[in-house]
Amino acid sequence: MRTAIILLTLITACAAPAAATELADTKGGRWVETPYREQNVLFDFYFDEPEKINSALYWIRSQMNPLMDDPYNQAPEFMNTVVVIHGTEIVTVAQKNYDRYKNAVERMRYYADLGVKFKVCGLAARDYDYSIDDFYEFIDVVPSAITELSHWQQQGYSLITPTVMEKKYTIEEIR
Repeated sequence: MRTAIILLTLITACAAPAAATELADTKGGRWVETPYREQNVLFDFYFDEPEKINSALYWIRSQMNPLMDDPYNQAPEFMNTVVVIHGTEIVTVAQKNYDRYKNAVERMRYYADLGVKFKVCGLAARDYDYSIDDFYEFIDVVPSAITELSHWQQQGYSLITPTVMEKKYTIEEIR
């Protein structure tokens, strides 16, 4: 037992200076351009507050913009993106609520023009007493969000479920 403790102490003592030297030589991070290919992405929107859709839409931007920029220069039609809406944010895509959710609607319309497919859960629509005609022209109503999510995953789409938290600090406060 004593021999094992001595060996462990020697190994630790020898490794510590090497690790410290490696840290001292660090000059910062490095930029890596991952070789991204065509992506199939499925966003699951299910929020407890309708306004959270505004933050969630930035997740779509974060997926699409880097791929459209250098060095990838992918055209939006090569990005297969589906958004399934089935939480309280369903009210944002009901036409009667346009004035209240105008910014979110126009951002979704912009993404729809780029090829993003927006799907609303038919069960949730029924719960909110909405009909198909209550939604915008870029909305597809599907039988069920859960079966829709399963369907797209079976087609090879990667599931992303945005977590939208309440912002407590500005970036300047925590930087």
